[in-house]
Amino acid sequence: MSPASYSIAIFTTSLPCFAFSSSMAAVRPREPASPSSDIDIEFVFDYSKRGQWLRAAVLGANDGLISIAALMMGVGSVRKDFITMILTGVAGLIAGACSMGIGEFVSVYSQYDLEMEQIKRDVESRNCSERDAEVRKKGLPSPLQAAVASALSFSMGAMVPLLGAAFIKNYGLRLGVVIIVVTLALLGFGALGAVLGGSPIVKSCLRVLMGGWLAMAITFGLTKPFGSA
Repeated sequence: MSPASYSIAIFTTSLPCFAFSSSMAAVRPREPASPSSDIDIEFVFDYSKRGQWLRAAVLGANDGLISIAALMMGVGSVRKDFITMILTGVAGLIAGACSMGIGEFVSVYSQYDLEMEQIKRDVESRNCSERDAEVRKKGLPSPLQAAVASALSFSMGAMVPLLGAAFIKNYGLRLGVVIIVVTLALLGFGALGAVLGGSPIVKSCLRVLMGGWLAMAITFGLTKPFGSA
């Protein structure tokens, strides 16, 4: 066989191998991409973790605002003098802040005791390790912090109607200003609670506003007959 024909034979016999290897390369499955390049990790904030301090702060402020405003409106329906209305608001602020703080302390401390007893039982029954128990203890709410937050927020809410009526001597104008500033504050507290809690803003504002107006109207209407007695 001549060298030329020998080289042609080698070329022709190697074609099937080349075609086979090319076809195998074509059907060889591609390696999957790394998870870090294709998977987008989305972090979702858990609004329930804000529950303890949000409840103590926002609800305390709403309670202070509505309670003192309704109290001042009720006394204002009977006594029109400036001093009586302001002193009533100040006394209500002090009493309400003490009541809210003590009530929140007792409530949260009761929950704290229940959680501690449950952790203790879990450790004794070996359903929870000592390390996990310490982590759970650190996540428990603080009764003192909840009490202070509740009392301070109540006082801040109660200051709104007091400051609104503090410098107005005219009776009718004083009542009108109290209603206006309380309305604005109710809308603000409703929006703040909705933003912090991740709930609809309009629905929250209307709910808080209707509740505050209803409380002031009922207190004013039920107290008014005693002024004419």
